[in-house]
Amino acid sequence: MQVTVTTQKNTQFIDITSQIQKTVQSMDIKSGLCFLFVPHTTAAITINENADPFVQSDMLNVLNTIIPWDLDYRHLEGNSAAHVKSTLVGASEVIAIENGRLDLGTWQGVYFCEFDGPRTRHVKVKFIKI
Repeated sequence: MQVTVTTQKNTQFIDITSQIQKTVQSMDIKSGLCFLFVPHTTAAITINENADPFVQSDMLNVLNTIIPWDLDYRHLEGNSAAHVKSTLVGASEVIAIENGRLDLGTWQGVYFCEFDGPRTRHVKVKFIKI
């Protein structure tokens, strides 16, 4: 199973929490684990605060500051900064499922992280029922 994400900018965080939750509900899983994997080398996935949208913009600002596009990279494709960001943030997450819902903290959301967009991307979703 997978979730499709269409990004609009070169770098952005997109809240996909509700899409993942709908997937959990469609599988009728009451208790278990949800595995998320991003099969792209210039994108990532993370769990972070979703109450204040400035958290995502702050995170992108820091990532873009410490990993600028205009360093003396050797990768010919010109997107080395995106590869570095993807590696630092990570390609997977595991979330517990309790009572048919993602067991996230009060302020947490699941974010797809685009570092080389805009593009159409995918998040692979797998479950273990317990």
